[in-house]
Amino acid sequence: MPDQPHAAHPQLFTWEFAADPYPAYAWLREHSPVHRTTLPSGVEAWLVTRYADARQALADSRLSKNPAHHSEQAHRTGRVGIPGERQADLMTHLLNIDPPDHTRLRRLVSKAFTPRRVAEFEPRVQQLTDRLIDSFAERGEADLIHEFAFPLPIYAICDLLGVPAEDQDDLRDWAGMMIRHTGGKRGGVGRAVKQIRGYLADLIHRKRADLGDDLISGLIRAGDHGEHLTENEAAAMAFILLFAGFETTINLVGNGLFALLRNPVQRTLLQDSLARGESGLLETGIEELLRYDGPVELATWRFATRPLTIGGVDIPMGDPVLVVLAAADRDPARFSDENTLDLARADNPHLGFGHGIHYCIGAPLARLEGQRAIGTLLTRLPDLQLAADPAELRWRGGLIMRGLRELPVSFTPR
Repeated sequence: MPDQPHAAHPQLFTWEFAADPYPAYAWLREHSPVHRTTLPSGVEAWLVTRYADARQALADSRLSKNPAHHSEQAHRTGRVGIPGERQADLMTHLLNIDPPDHTRLRRLVSKAFTPRRVAEFEPRVQQLTDRLIDSFAERGEADLIHEFAFPLPIYAICDLLGVPAEDQDDLRDWAGMMIRHTGGKRGGVGRAVKQIRGYLADLIHRKRADLGDDLISGLIRAGDHGEHLTENEAAAMAFILLFAGFETTINLVGNGLFALLRNPVQRTLLQDSLARGESGLLETGIEELLRYDGPVELATWRFATRPLTIGGVDIPMGDPVLVVLAAADRDPARFSDENTLDLARADNPHLGFGHGIHYCIGAPLARLEGQRAIGTLLTRLPDLQLAADPAELRWRGGLIMRGLRELPVSFTPR
């Protein structure tokens, strides 16, 4: 059933809620920790808000990632999942499948997307970061979303996948259409997904004839006991690495910088640490920024394959379950001073990258990009200041991700 009227019941999914959902999530954790609500799309789902319940749900095999366990109509119309992915034949990726298919695909993808490959990519991420800062450093002002947080992960993941330089602006345009869909017709997202699908199919076909050292070539080459990714699986995996790999990093960098600009004591501690050539506070700081105001507000869709109980609440078979990472990561039962930004926080098992078999395979790349982006920006533009009233900044609408539309700043021209 939809939300029931209550004198103190918070309004969910309004523009005011999007700007600061944490008081509402605190209310839910205390009064209705496993909460059934009607989403803006009209789909009814359960919100899981406490840390212990969230961790259990993320690893529960009775909660399937496959939308086939929910309404076919809801998925076909884009009310669950990524709009347009079914029509573009991009369903067979890690966010939509369960074991044993998930086990096989993750094993094959892990052969290509290795920690070593990410570590070797660090100089390129640093080069991209410096190039983007160079593009606005002389002006003394910038929008850090459009000019920095957005292009950095797009160009980085394109380079990692092996997208030729002359094609990367097209991918950037299509990616922009995908994350700006709340401002226009939903069909625009579907068209962007189809364009990306067509491009990736062509790119995979070309790379089969001339394999290189890039990630798509690695996906094609990956094999295990005679098993290989099919062309559809390779395209779907390249798509989700692109889609999940850029929007999460945009929000990690954007939300992280916004949090630091509003917490000058913590920001000064970090800058002093960087000036001394130390990396420890930056590393723990990225983890804290993921916890404090992370890029993914709700974990991606799960569906009950049979009746189960979460936090003492019975969930019927077929119902969607959405784990609220933003609420779990500020649960006072797990985190002391949960609403305080503490870059040196040592005990920080946040759920920003998920938990269990669906733990984000791109987490090392996201950490690398976050550290290089935030560390370099604060070092090169040390007097960075917010150039707008925080209350007037707009957040992108949407259910899963949490990110700013813009982040205007000023600084001494360099």
